[in-house]
Amino acid sequence: MSHTLLLSVIFAALTFSLLLTGESQDFTKSIPSESLGLGEEKLSHLHFYLHDIVSGRNATAIRVATSAISNTSATRFSDVLVIDDLLTVGPDPSSKQLGRAQGIYTSASLSEVSLLMAFNYVFTVGKYNGSTLSILGRNPIFSDVREMPVVGGSGVFRFARGYAQARTHFIDWNSGDAVVEYNVYVFHY
Repeated sequence: MSHTLLLSVIFAALTFSLLLTGESQDFTKSIPSESLGLGEEKLSHLHFYLHDIVSGRNATAIRVATSAISNTSATRFSDVLVIDDLLTVGPDPSSKQLGRAQGIYTSASLSEVSLLMAFNYVFTVGKYNGSTLSILGRNPIFSDVREMPVVGGSGVFRFARGYAQARTHFIDWNSGDAVVEYNVYVFHY
């Protein structure tokens, strides 16, 4: 009997014996949500402004990767930027700070200016202090309203799900700096 055939027979025998004995290889168990301190699920609406500064000495969005095609592509395809953008109550950067948007975005389309966004809203004030919301989605920046999914969160936003709508409030076409208005609708406990 060949080595491969012998291993196949042993594997089949072990699998069959597990089926007969009813033994489970599960590593999970169901637990009541109350054991995690989860209460009633609620829907929250958050409204704030993100300040994406790509120019100057105080840039909050830094290009960390580019390729040969980036410089010849009308969409800057393949550029990757890391961000630590300010979140504020109003469009003025001196308005009350709520936190930061931290993560990455990349130009992900050859045919239109569309970004793949992967970042966290990190809140630093009030009852949301220390909590985060995670965003992962497509952002076609020339659309009036862009919608991206909220895929999770931490702290107050543990088990979060929902969506974020982005609208460009202001953009400086020379520098690339922008202020983006966000309306975020999120289910959480």
